[in-house]
Amino acid sequence: MLRKLVPTLYGLAFALATPALAEVEPGLFTGTMAKMEPLEAYTPAITTFVGADGQLADLSMYHGQVVVLNFWATWCAPCREEMPSLQALQEAMGDRDLEVVTVAFGRHNPVAMEKFWADTGITSLPLHIDPASEMARGLGVRGLPHTFILDRDGRILAQLIGEADWDAQETLALLEAYLEQ
Repeated sequence: MLRKLVPTLYGLAFALATPALAEVEPGLFTGTMAKMEPLEAYTPAITTFVGADGQLADLSMYHGQVVVLNFWATWCAPCREEMPSLQALQEAMGDRDLEVVTVAFGRHNPVAMEKFWADTGITSLPLHIDPASEMARGLGVRGLPHTFILDRDGRILAQLIGEADWDAQETLALLEAYLEQ
């Protein structure tokens, strides 16, 4: 009898000793966040882009922070609509280890990017770019805007394709839950 119990007890002990990935309460995916798609956590293969200073940068710069990674383009009307709410999100939760990382998708003229920022009143978000769209392709970006939520270890947890209100109460509640993981 004991021989039959040993594998079961071993499996139970292993399961209890292995930390489970905390899941976000499904009831938090409401309003504009109803479009958010939770994913099985994974580490992206390509994490490099060109930083605001023109130098090669990497998502690992944000290790220890929850990241809202937003792909956008200067020609994208929904991106223009949502960008001010991304800035409001950064201002509301940036001091809580949340970082909004904006990455222009494809080739963009830096002057046009700066004009986009000026036209939309953006003052506190970075002007990063993925000029060859390598990171975007690696992440499976489908349409713009396309936003990913990354945990403190750089793993992708969720995605939202299309425009969202990033400073709505339901959004703040959902991101608060990701911060608490």
